Amino acid sequence: MITKLTVEFFKTLERVEIELGLVNVFVGANGSGKSNLLEAVGVLSAAADGKVNDQVLLQRGVRPGLQQLYKSAFTERLPPHIFFGAQNDNSSYEVALHNPMNDTKPWRYKTESWIQGTKNLASRSPAMADNPNTEVGLAYARAIEMKPGSPGLNLLNQLRNFVVFSPTTPVLRGTAPESQPRQPVGIHGGRLPDAVGELLTLAKKNKRAAKVCEDALRLIDWAKDFRCESADKVPLSAAAGSSPRVIRFVDRYMREGRNVLSGYDASEGALYVLFLAVLGAHEGSPQFCAVDNADHGLNPRLAQALFKHLCAWILSASEPRQILLTTHSPQVLDGLPLQDERVRLFTVARTDAGRSVIRRVEVNEKLLAMAEKGWTLSRLWVMGHLGGMPNV
Repeated sequence: MITKLTVEFFKTLERVEIELGLVNVFVGANGSGKSNLLEAVGVLSAAADGKVNDQVLLQRGVRPGLQQLYKSAFTERLPPHIFFGAQNDNSSYEVALHNPMNDTKPWRYKTESWIQGTKNLASRSPAMADNPNTEVGLAYARAIEMKPGSPGLNLLNQLRNFVVFSPTTPVLRGTAPESQPRQPVGIHGGRLPDAVGELLTLAKKNKRAAKVCEDALRLIDWAKDFRCESADKVPLSAAAGSSPRVIRFVDRYMREGRNVLSGYDASEGALYVLFLAVLGAHEGSPQFCAVDNADHGLNPRLAQALFKHLCAWILSASEPRQILLTTHSPQVLDGLPLQDERVRLFTVARTDAGRSVIRRVEVNEKLLAMAEKGWTLSRLWVMGHLGGMPNV
């Protein structure tokens, strides 16, 4: 598990350091810097994987942009580089990158440090006489020499496989192609029917996966059943996509023979529940990932219940899984078991000078006292008691 993230001079994040749990929820105003944090981890992921350029960043869900906009510009003199770092209990990976002002060139490594315990696994700096190719990561090259299961390699692999998911309704429905395909699901929700089918297969032999599927069905309250099916066996509109496999739902209220519908006709909320279930329990889902705007298409009460279940899905994994989530839905907060140290809530706001500040909301005596008076977390946030609310 990654315990600490550090970002310096990336967009609105001039200097940010946060200590993570397994489930990490970030709330704040539009433009406060929530997505910037996720994308900063995406850049760190690319650096850990050996190369940083537009194509590699897109594959991790980082929005493409002008190179000069990646670097903080709060003063007339721009900082010389952008810094990123991550730690677990025994290891750390840190990198300072030069991002080129010419959009056609890759980013360059200025400094790089990969440490396990007291052992320096890889390091570079401009002062090195034999500094290798600065367009390629040194830790990535040295990783081949590491024994599987070592803390340092585990940290690097978690970073390398990180991705920011941003599911969209057309891709979830199968009516639009996935621009960034991945296993088990694409960044925008592509391949969802196949991933759901694989999760249901896993559920036949894995109690945890079975429980996740049961929870997901309970959250889709109008459905009696769901499964992955060949498209030719499910009623489909001619306007639907031509994916060979679709999600088949059985409506619990409609009469037999008229109660089968596909993911194309189902509510987007149902598809989103299944998308998060895949991230929570599919064996191929990344151990470390993020979902931007994680309340996508959800009724407030469903959002609260889904996040409660998502926390349980992540926390019950036999191998630690870790997720970063951004949301604008107050009700999501009421589904978070913040008494569990592994679940953490952060508010994101910008100072009067425009810099993003990220602050953890901890359960303390004051918060508990207000809860006893009937104040929910959602109400506390909306009323401005937690921070991260726009002054409009």
